[in-house]
Amino acid sequence: MARGDYVAKRTLAALATVYAAVTLNFFLFRVLPGNAVTSIGRVPNSTPQLRRALTREFGLDRSKWDQYWAYLNQLLHGNLGVSFANQQSVASNLWSALLNTLPVVTVATLLALALGVTVGVIAAWRRGSFADHALTMTAVATYAFPTQWIALLLLIAFSNYLPTAGSQDVFNLVEPSTIDRMLDYAQHMILPTTTLTLTLFGGYVLVVRAAMLETLGEDYVLTARAKGMSQRRIVVRHALRSAMLPVTTLVTLSLGSIVAGAILIEVVFSWPGMGGALYDAVRHRDYPMLQGGFLVLTISVVFFNFLADLLYLKLDPRVVE
Repeated sequence: MARGDYVAKRTLAALATVYAAVTLNFFLFRVLPGNAVTSIGRVPNSTPQLRRALTREFGLDRSKWDQYWAYLNQLLHGNLGVSFANQQSVASNLWSALLNTLPVVTVATLLALALGVTVGVIAAWRRGSFADHALTMTAVATYAFPTQWIALLLLIAFSNYLPTAGSQDVFNLVEPSTIDRMLDYAQHMILPTTTLTLTLFGGYVLVVRAAMLETLGEDYVLTARAKGMSQRRIVVRHALRSAMLPVTTLVTLSLGSIVAGAILIEVVFSWPGMGGALYDAVRHRDYPMLQGGFLVLTISVVFFNFLADLLYLKLDPRVVE
């Protein structure tokens, strides 16, 4: 029963968080001065009649409460609205952006996790050695450097060798094959993926190292050493398994935030992902895109937090005691 109560409480908390975030996002964008039609006044040949027509079409002439209840009603029907900028469905715009963000986020997370766990284990295993100091300082540096600074360094260093903007080249003469398109897309992914990998790598190393050092001091590890087990077996079969609990939590929690696509990375490399879509929506005061984008980000963060709670329950049943 305790496990069922735990899951039920976490589920209700997740739903309440989503509702609070939806409400906050709706009103937050509308307390700012101006709206999507304001900038049209600076366009040559625009008329007051055009602005009034667009205001009525977008529903901006209605009260905030009417807009809020209409927005909630549309959400319940799965409609995220229509973008003010391109008159396309917000859901289709976000889906296209998400399809570009997911490959970068997935590959970068897997690479950072593999490198972070490996380097963290080596640093803890060789505690106090030159290798430990060198690896730890490298991890601290990559963790501390601003994301956009790393992106700009990579852009400057590899601009002559790799694509630095967009997700694909423009083919004017010959229609490329599917394989050529995939290879071209992969080349454009290298720099954004590398930047995100370096951004995540440092945090994973520091967490794994700290967890390993704590685990290596446990009594059962000392008992294993007293029995004559090899250091490699102790690290891999005993210490690492226990140290993966905080690492699992860190990965699940970080996944929710990086679904945003690392806005600064996508802006630097002009990558057409979630971060770039939200950046453009802010520039154009595109309320439906902002609301839809933040809704997707909120749900992803809440979902991965909820997943972390369930994994904690699986890995350590004591959380319900």
